[in-house]
Amino acid sequence: MRLTYICEMQLLFSFIIPVYNRPDETQELLESFRALNGSIDFEIVIIEDGSTISSKQIIKQFEEQLNISYYQKPNSGPGDSRNYGMLKAKGNYFIILDSDCILPKNYLIEVEKALDLEYVDCFGGPDAAHHSFSNLQKAINFSMTSFITTGGIRGKANSINSFEPRSFNMGLSKPAFIATNGFGQIHPGEDPDLSIRLTKQGFKTKLLPKAFVYHKRRISWSKFYTQVYKFGSVRPILNSWHPTTSKITYWLPTGFLIFLIVSLVSLEFQFYLPLGFLGFYYILVFVTAFINTKHLGIAFQALFAVNIQFMGYGYGFIKSTLKLLFSNKTAQELFPNLFFKTL
Repeated sequence: MRLTYICEMQLLFSFIIPVYNRPDETQELLESFRALNGSIDFEIVIIEDGSTISSKQIIKQFEEQLNISYYQKPNSGPGDSRNYGMLKAKGNYFIILDSDCILPKNYLIEVEKALDLEYVDCFGGPDAAHHSFSNLQKAINFSMTSFITTGGIRGKANSINSFEPRSFNMGLSKPAFIATNGFGQIHPGEDPDLSIRLTKQGFKTKLLPKAFVYHKRRISWSKFYTQVYKFGSVRPILNSWHPTTSKITYWLPTGFLIFLIVSLVSLEFQFYLPLGFLGFYYILVFVTAFINTKHLGIAFQALFAVNIQFMGYGYGFIKSTLKLLFSNKTAQELFPNLFFKTL
């Protein structure tokens, strides 16, 4: 009934974009909106989430060319800000983006084409590295998206169905938003939590492989470690909330970290086999990164990025798992830094 009702309506797209102290990113994203191909009508809802560096003057430059609604509110995190934007939006289908994304020219055409072919209440799209990105950004993008590092969970062909969209590039119907109340207070992790709750309520999620965005990720090595550490810390919490979604694959980064320690310790006993396996994997990463990027420097940096990703996620995962296992406190009490308070 839900599918029939929506498909009989014209899809009206509202882009939902929370912003926090990122006027430069806002300008780049709006410039990519201005360059979109096609004649599909859409609105842009920008939510300034308690920023001290406002994007207001940047937005004024685009108001005559784009249909923009701009809201300012106290800081309550990206999840709550997205919910706020969806409540204010006029459309019946929301497309949620991070402010550090750039849209390719055919993005909205690919979204509409895919939804016309097979409607779903929630979709996710992959991310890619734009040619203008720095070598660091391209190396981190490879580490976060390559099949040999993440298994393709961020947007490869083998994860098209039963896909957990990520909120840097995510579509959500208005009925699905109303039924689930949108994003929760946890961050990061609010997007897989919403995806799981959508599936439990019978809404279908799907990957749209051609609806990709260029995800800039303005981060340093230290910020990348902090990010993946938080990703790892959040997953055991999600597993405790949604036990049926727990998978052995979530333990792989922790397994890598343990194997790395074992490999180094084994050198003291002149046992080199573990290090040989590790070396083979590093060669595979390097070669794959070089084939993917055609750049030796990026391939070398990709080795560093993979190590940071696995060690940060793995350490965060095992630490969070043990704290949840041996404590009677709630996740909010154990990890207050991973939760925002809603307004």
